[in-house]
Amino acid sequence: MNSRTEHEKGRNNSPGVAGEGFLATLTSCRLCPRACGVNRLAGEKGFCRAGVRPRVALATLHHWEEPCLSGSRGSGAVFFSYCNLRCAFCQNYRISWQGRGREMEIEDLTALFLDLQAQGAHNINLVSATPYTPMLVPALREAKKRGLKIPVVYNCNAYESLESLRSLAGLVDIYLPDLKYIDDGPARRYSQAPNYFSVATAAILEMQRQVGILTFDAAGLARRGLLIRHLVLPGQAEAACRVLEWVKANLPRETYLSIMAQYVPVWQAQRYPEINRRLTAAEYESVLEYFDALGLENGFCQELDAATTDYIPNF
Repeated sequence: MNSRTEHEKGRNNSPGVAGEGFLATLTSCRLCPRACGVNRLAGEKGFCRAGVRPRVALATLHHWEEPCLSGSRGSGAVFFSYCNLRCAFCQNYRISWQGRGREMEIEDLTALFLDLQAQGAHNINLVSATPYTPMLVPALREAKKRGLKIPVVYNCNAYESLESLRSLAGLVDIYLPDLKYIDDGPARRYSQAPNYFSVATAAILEMQRQVGILTFDAAGLARRGLLIRHLVLPGQAEAACRVLEWVKANLPRETYLSIMAQYVPVWQAQRYPEINRRLTAAEYESVLEYFDALGLENGFCQELDAATTDYIPNF
């Protein structure tokens, strides 16, 4: 891999400032590919269990993203509660599965983004915000009107609808999708995500269309573009190599990838013996070597000691 860089890895239900299109979206929710169709305004809960207001578990200067995102002062990470996947090995299960966090109004989100910028964040990093896309649009627009200048990062699992992504065009500067699976079996078994690869790759192509190749400022910080993550799972090195093949065949050679070794068998991973262990050095190195063999140009990698719970935020 050329230029390897290591990284660690009873209230009124009207949701604040929103227009008719926003309300219609929540009345029959189809924000993600599951298209549950539930009426979130009436209190109904779909697969992700998100409500009518954005729910935030933590907002912090996060220092364990890729170096081009964390920089010297940290990425302004906003961790949203709930998720449209059910990853058995999720390191953030306390918020994605259990929903820890507090509800906020749209104007509170705007203030939060501006506060992170004032603290010195290099960017606003929206982590697992998929269930709250309609709330993000007005919050980001208002924040930009009020002086938000740093890049906005959309940090997601790639199980996205094209309609939701298109609503973010012009508001998101950097897309950071985690392309998790290429085979439907593991996607269903470990994340309850049917048709994951076809959905995720269509989403990534839309992200590429919107923001293009990752670009940097003079200090090496990301300013705009696409950065694809892939977490190599135990026993899945060959599948990871096929993910790289898809990237080479469908995206520009200069596309940036982050090949992660930080898998830890937490949460419900013990239910699946084949992934109830850490990645081996041989497995991970085989994927990095294939990256080079394919002639891909730009990427980030990790040391195996990144596979620890030490870098998981305290929710």
